[in-house]
This record gives sequence, C-alpha cells and structure tokens, in this order.
Amino acid sequence: MTLIILKLLLAHLIGDFFLQPHKWVKHKEKKKLKSIWLYVHVIIHLVLMFFLIWDVTYTPLILGVGLLHLLIDGLKLTFQRKKTKRLYFFIDQLLHLVSIVGLTVLLYAENFDFNLDSRLILLIFCVAFLATPTSIIMKTIFSKWNISKLTKDNESLKDAGKYIGVLERLLVFIFIITGHWEAVGFLITAKSVFRFGDLTASKERKLTEYILIGTLISFGIAIITSLLFLNLTPYV
Repeated sequence: MTLIILKLLLAHLIGDFFLQPHKWVKHKEKKKLKSIWLYVHVIIHLVLMFFLIWDVTYTPLILGVGLLHLLIDGLKLTFQRKKTKRLYFFIDQLLHLVSIVGLTVLLYAENFDFNLDSRLILLIFCVAFLATPTSIIMKTIFSKWNISKLTKDNESLKDAGKYIGVLERLLVFIFIITGHWEAVGFLITAKSVFRFGDLTASKERKLTEYILIGTLISFGIAIITSLLFLNLTPYV
C-alpha cells in the first residue's frame, strides 16, 4: 500500500503544481464553484492517478480521492478570502495529504509492502517537491510582503531567482543523500559570497531580510526533505 500512497501523492504533486496554470487558479478564485477549470483540474487528477496506478481494482480509491479533492478545493474557494489565502493554501495541501493517506488506509487496512519501486517513487516525489511545489510554497509565504517594490531597482533575468532556488535545493538534496554535508556548507558559503555584493550595494535592510529569509527557507526545506528521505528509505 505504501507504493499506492506514493503514486497518489505524486499524482497530486503533478496535478496541483505542474499541470495547473496560474490563469486557472485566478479563474477559480473569481468564479469559485462555477469555474470550469475546477472540474478540469479534478479530471486531470483522476487521469493521473489511473495512469500511475494502472490497476482498475483501485478504482474506488481513485474516485474517492478525486471526490475528496473536489470537496476540499470547493470549500477552500468558497471560504477563502484575500487575508486568509496563505493560511488556506497550507490547510488545503494538508487536507489533500490526509485524505490520500487516510482513505487508502481505510479501504485497504493491510500490511504495507515496501520494494524498489516504492524507493524510486519516493525519490521522484522528493525531487519533484523541491522544484515547482516548493517555489509556490515560498511564493505564498512571501505574498505577505510587496517583494516587487523591494527589488524594482535590481535588474535580473526573468525567473532567474526561481531557477536558482530549484537548482540549489536539488543540489542540497543530492549532497545530503550521498553523505556530503560539507558540500552543503560550501554551497551556502558560495551563495553568501555572491549575495554579499547585492546586500552591500543595496544598503536596504528589508531587501537583506528578504534574501536571508528566502535562503533559510529554501535550504531548510531541502534539508528536511533530504533527512525525511534518508529516514524513510530503510523502511522502503
């Protein structure tokens, strides 16, 4: 059952963060339950789950997870307000996680089987999570502040910060799971050296705090994900 849970989580990750354009999200927030993209979004999740599991005997589980996904998203869109958007985002993701694990255990209360496939799925899940999902999580956290105002005079390549963040998190993940913690320290030092020029030139405390918070959150998520992977692997 662990492999099934991991596949369902991977389907959720792909459907929620990789195959959901920003314009769909904005349309759903505006039209709420009347938005066609809400139902397209759920259908995509169903297709992904069927494709990854590839076993019709799990149809009740897949349909149940899909129905709960629609219910959770519908409730979030109905009660979400601008001030509670960040909070509801994290509650929404937590409820999706609980619904996937809880429904699987409820319908298939049996011994969990761990094998090479589940290790591979866990690895793919961690790598995928450290890419777009983590970027969106960080963006949601930083939506509390007007970041564009702080960085308006600092020209940079489009989406450069996003790609740098993804690469650094993946490097941290690779370094830790291969036992090279010293490389993580080197990476942090290297980034600090490159950022030092920006911080010195800006002489802006708010920008300095923004960069520091972003770096700590990015590295923190990568380290926690790596440690979870290492601690779960012996049981997989």
